[in-house]
Amino acid sequence: MPETVDAVREVLIDTLELTQSPDELTRETALFGAIPELDSFGVVNLVVALEERFDIVIDDDEFGEDLFESVGTLTDFVDSKLAA
Repeated sequence: MPETVDAVREVLIDTLELTQSPDELTRETALFGAIPELDSFGVVNLVVALEERFDIVIDDDEFGEDLFESVGTLTDFVDSKLAA
């Protein structure tokens, strides 16, 4: 959903205090390992922010490198949680 990717980009920028504009974060933009702000502390903050923004619960066993591979994988995950 286009609105989900927009919201995910906003959460990423706000939570990680990124200097990129939303348009610079495409679905293909790499996250974990590519954005220094997304370290272990950043992941925890991002998960909390996503849970609050989308009113979802992300279980500990759902955390993984695949989830934070790109803006697209994160958006798809959020969409799947919203559809459940």
